[in-house]
Amino acid sequence: MAPTSKNLSVVTSGRNDLFLEDREIPIPGPNEVRIDMHRVGICGSDVHFKQHGRIGDYVVKAPMVLGHESSGIISALGSEVNHLKVGDRVAIEPGVPCFQCKFCKRGRYNLCPDCSFLAAPPIDGSLRRYHCHAADFCYKLPDNVSLDEGALMEPLSVAIHACRRAKVTAGDRVLILGSGPIGLVCLLTAKAMGAAEVALTDIMDDRLAVAKKLGASACIKIDTSLSPEVMAERVISTLGWQPNITIECSGAETSFQMGINATEPGGVLQMVGHGKPVMSFPQFVANTREIDIRGIQRYANTYPTALAMLTNKVIDVTPLITHRFPLAKSKDAFSTVETGADNAIKVMIHCDE
Repeated sequence: MAPTSKNLSVVTSGRNDLFLEDREIPIPGPNEVRIDMHRVGICGSDVHFKQHGRIGDYVVKAPMVLGHESSGIISALGSEVNHLKVGDRVAIEPGVPCFQCKFCKRGRYNLCPDCSFLAAPPIDGSLRRYHCHAADFCYKLPDNVSLDEGALMEPLSVAIHACRRAKVTAGDRVLILGSGPIGLVCLLTAKAMGAAEVALTDIMDDRLAVAKKLGASACIKIDTSLSPEVMAERVISTLGWQPNITIECSGAETSFQMGINATEPGGVLQMVGHGKPVMSFPQFVANTREIDIRGIQRYANTYPTALAMLTNKVIDVTPLITHRFPLAKSKDAFSTVETGADNAIKVMIHCDE
């Protein structure tokens, strides 16, 4: 992509609006690189910020560039950068922590209270032609890893962190609630980590069909007319086994409740999906069965693992991409995600087009 005088960017004010805006081409700081953006995937959080203007404590108060699942080619270096060069293809880890707080020093930098995360207010995202980013959080892609895969290292990192938090290992029986992009990549990751069985649920047949193609042991359609308790019984009966690990990816309150009821005593309920800020749950069941309920805040120390998995072809994330749009057609891309048109799973925007 030849440099132009314009930095076309996809912006929202959080009032269910989306507009394209020309911004200045950024100049990298001493420890940054400028990246000619090539691929940016649309995440559910991008859509949520556009539609509702907030996720929990993250509130859009001024126009913000969206996008954080991204990859591109370095076009300029900061004065202190010496481990990368112009022309390198890189995946971008979107969260840059402070490096000084106790969480950073413990290696859990995803919990850093001063972390600057792309497209989390007030930080602008990467859905634009040019973006500057901390060089230490840019990962050079080998020749056998595509820019598509580089962008998908972000949702893959969510799955790796979730499976690590849940301690998925060889022989585990895993139930994943929700077969959207994160649920599907959790499926691939759990299988790669040795899970003996990985079953998925959803309310949509087309997503369950994708899960089956990606290797799910079983796929169960949720009957929303049933109570979470009854649905949990149906899931266990259909599977013929009870999961020792349940990964909740939908964010739906009833799914969370069903997951606790479905998980075997002594098991783990790993939360991933975001839903209502406050939810009710079957406390007696979770308590007396000693079910560990674990949270997740993005990820930490996952990009090297994600890159190794892709480099060694341990998993293939590219089947998740169902639609592609040029940057100028970003409104159409978001509409496709919001409506689920043509069974959309992961929509990828080509920022170099």
